[in-house]
Amino acid sequence: MNSPPPATDPFAPPPTSMVAKHVCPECGGNLEWNAKAQSLKCPYCGTVVPWTEEQQKQLDGEIVEQDLAAALANPASGRGWGEARREYQCQNCRAISVFVDGRVASRCDFCGSPAIQAHEERNDAITPQSLLPFKISDGQVRDLIRKWYGSRWFAPNKFKNAALTDTLKGIYLPYWTFDAHVQAQWRADAGFYYYTTEQYRDANGNISTRQVRHVRWEPASGSLQHFFDDELVAGTVGVHQGLLQKVEPFPTRTDLKPYSPEFVRGWTVERYQVDLNRAATINEGDMDQQVQALCARQVPGDTYRNLQVQRQYQGRSFKHVLVPVWLVGYTYGSKSYQILANGYTGQLAGEQPYSWVKILFTALAVLLVLVLLMAASR
Repeated sequence: MNSPPPATDPFAPPPTSMVAKHVCPECGGNLEWNAKAQSLKCPYCGTVVPWTEEQQKQLDGEIVEQDLAAALANPASGRGWGEARREYQCQNCRAISVFVDGRVASRCDFCGSPAIQAHEERNDAITPQSLLPFKISDGQVRDLIRKWYGSRWFAPNKFKNAALTDTLKGIYLPYWTFDAHVQAQWRADAGFYYYTTEQYRDANGNISTRQVRHVRWEPASGSLQHFFDDELVAGTVGVHQGLLQKVEPFPTRTDLKPYSPEFVRGWTVERYQVDLNRAATINEGDMDQQVQALCARQVPGDTYRNLQVQRQYQGRSFKHVLVPVWLVGYTYGSKSYQILANGYTGQLAGEQPYSWVKILFTALAVLLVLVLLMAASR
């Protein structure tokens, strides 16, 4: 059993946005969130402790949206994680890991590379004010991963027999959420189908008739009002984006909790590298595409062309949140792969190597079956 750390919390975020620390009543260690117990648990003596009434009241409090324009105008506001954290940057995948419990890193949690260096940043990161705590335990994820790679028929046998879950890591990933009201005006040519009957001569010289479709174009215009609620932009570089999209969504609209050190102590937190300004630009582009699609749905008729949209966003706000994932990173041959599971919903996605020998023999077997079937039908 590990000796408990000092009762004082070495990681002291701004008190205005954090919940006070929670100390184990048995040994004085700092309590951590345990996904299996769905409660606070001491990592040193195993004591499970519920939130105090005051802390539960704080955790049930409202998650506050931050004004985007004000934050971009005053970049120094809302920053600072405290001075006692440790940050390491992987020189391979460039992910930055934040440790808030005095741990040190020997390998990157994202790609497994030992090429990591202490990271120092002049400008502190914006403080996360809310998160989704881990809901799926490591045992549940290991079962899901075993079933997943057991069903990878075209994976090499060596891969299927590998103990991949030995490298399983629980990580909080940085995300941005954005809200906005949009008002839009659109103009387009609305197309209405109509049909005429025409005669034609077929290949045998016979005269037949057929229906020919035409389009009648009419000018159309309209307006749109829409509210974007918690549009997500990932701030991570450590997780492969294709996998991340497959394990989304994260229920940030309904299940977020105010940030508390107990939730992240003992877990790895990735520091965002997609900053607020860049994330806001990405979000605006995403909303523009959605507004274009929403306006297109309003165009009457059967089709449209020359759609022009003028839009204006108001009341844009944001949150910096942390979301939980379980991650396995491994190398097979010269390539790196990841298996990712949503730490809140259990949705899993993974990458795998392929055995071209298995694929070749399967293709040959299918070809042989087709040849035999053709021979039997003669």
